[in-house]
Amino acid sequence: MNHHKRDFAVNDRLLRICGLAAVIGGISTLAAVVLLALIHLFTNLFFFRTFSIEDRSPALNTLGAWVIVIPVIGGLIVGLMARFGSEKIRGHGIPEAIEAILFGKSRMSPKVAVLKPLSSGIVIGSGGPFGAEGPIIMTGGALGSLIAQCIDVTAAERKTLLVAGAAAGMTAVFGTPVAAVLLAVELLLFEWRPRSFLPVALACAVAGFARALVFGTGALFPMQTQPPEMISLLSCLVAGLLSGALASGLSAALYKLEDAFGKLPLHWMWWPAIGGLVVGIGGFIEPRALGVGYDVIGDLLHQHIAIKIALAILAVKAVIWVVALASGTSGGVLAPLLMLGAGLGTALGAVLPGHDAALWPLVCMAATLGATLGAPLTAIVFAFGLTHDSNALLPLLAATLVAHGFSAVVMRRSIMTEKIARRGYHIYREYGVDPLERHHVDEVMTRDVRTIDAATPLSDVLAQHFGPQQAHRAYPVVRDGALVGMLDRAALVAASGAATAGDAFARQTDAPPVVALPGEPCRLAATRLAVHELERLPVVSDMASMKLVGIVSRSDLVKPARAHFDDEHQRERFRTFRRAQVLKKP
Repeated sequence: MNHHKRDFAVNDRLLRICGLAAVIGGISTLAAVVLLALIHLFTNLFFFRTFSIEDRSPALNTLGAWVIVIPVIGGLIVGLMARFGSEKIRGHGIPEAIEAILFGKSRMSPKVAVLKPLSSGIVIGSGGPFGAEGPIIMTGGALGSLIAQCIDVTAAERKTLLVAGAAAGMTAVFGTPVAAVLLAVELLLFEWRPRSFLPVALACAVAGFARALVFGTGALFPMQTQPPEMISLLSCLVAGLLSGALASGLSAALYKLEDAFGKLPLHWMWWPAIGGLVVGIGGFIEPRALGVGYDVIGDLLHQHIAIKIALAILAVKAVIWVVALASGTSGGVLAPLLMLGAGLGTALGAVLPGHDAALWPLVCMAATLGATLGAPLTAIVFAFGLTHDSNALLPLLAATLVAHGFSAVVMRRSIMTEKIARRGYHIYREYGVDPLERHHVDEVMTRDVRTIDAATPLSDVLAQHFGPQQAHRAYPVVRDGALVGMLDRAALVAASGAATAGDAFARQTDAPPVVALPGEPCRLAATRLAVHELERLPVVSDMASMKLVGIVSRSDLVKPARAHFDDEHQRERFRTFRRAQVLKKP
């Protein structure tokens, strides 16, 4: 009976981290309120020349051709902020958060926490075709990281608090806590452990309750479609393939334009102004393409826009969004992707069979988002959280997974990881249970151990174990079956003057030997070998008796990897089906 083995690792600091995450969830909600207020404030200042935080669409402006200038001014301001403030505010936020997590030990600067929401408010308020989710993910993550930097935590715990702030910020903006948790799992945490999942989920729960006090309850785009029919499965396949193609095309266009900006004979500080010029021209042609566009998304989902008008808005939105994002300005990707996907669904709704036309904007919205981010589960639950349409769950599942499969085959990297790859880092997003986590020390250790009795004279030890026939670099020294220490040549030299092998460890009573326990995961043993620069670890039954039961070496820890290789690559057939033979009667 293996009563000592557990499904999950025990973490005695989990309660403390959960408490901090709950606090961060509340703070991130306040940050979301501030960010949305800044967007409204700058929208009113730029387009309506009033000092107000009233929620007004920039499409209602009466500036005429002067609307072209407004995004240019916003781009100039943000370019200066990035140049002389922090370059980290450029972009849509999520890649920067991923980079900080994986390559920066989850440390983010105070400048980012201040400048990111301010710059995003200016860009979106001046007509930038972005959403607030990317900036709030970056801002919430920065706040979580800053709080973690003020207390004694490990890098892994700091990552948890950073992600807790990011996910809580997304929850506060959209009111989708479950989708925010899934976003953390699929994009930010790079692990599935209670030590990180529970604090992040708690932060999202706190943000969800706190958001209700500020923005009220209910879905952002409430709707209810009819239950799906069988023919809808074929329609979901078509919608998924086209959504995957749209996601791949948008990503490819974005980075080709980013390369084009990189060839300009101008400092990158001026690029957002150039992108702003394109945004301004697009806004003059089609004003509803400016800003966040939540009102347009709602109208598309509820079939309030004619197809021709919707296609015109979305064509302009796609162009100005890709150009503006490629210019390195500050803004999010979720809201534009939602709008573009919903536009595709609006066009398809007139021709796809098997359901009412209102379903397909929602389905294509989620499929496009999931394929672009490489986060299908997030997209499915996110679409449900935005609408509370339970009848759409099955079509959402089918179409989004088809789109994700299409993009996984066609695209080497997602829109998130491509930006990080261009900075010299590669992120492998597939992850599973490490073979060293699945196996325990007692499964791979060597039980027949060659030991040295503590009473053996050192001269005999040197001749018998460290002579020409030496088999191992270190040997366990035992007294009555209990481990005393590991003896190698360095220990022999340090123990000059000692009479017996046991005497070599007489001065080390305050430093017990490094050991492994039978029920520990192999990963923990491998970590100890690396940290202490050892090749072998003695395995003891328990820390009290120190009874030696085996030895685990680096070569032993290769065994799980061999078994994993066999599982992945060795093809086997256990049954053979033979055609029945009919015996002919004579």
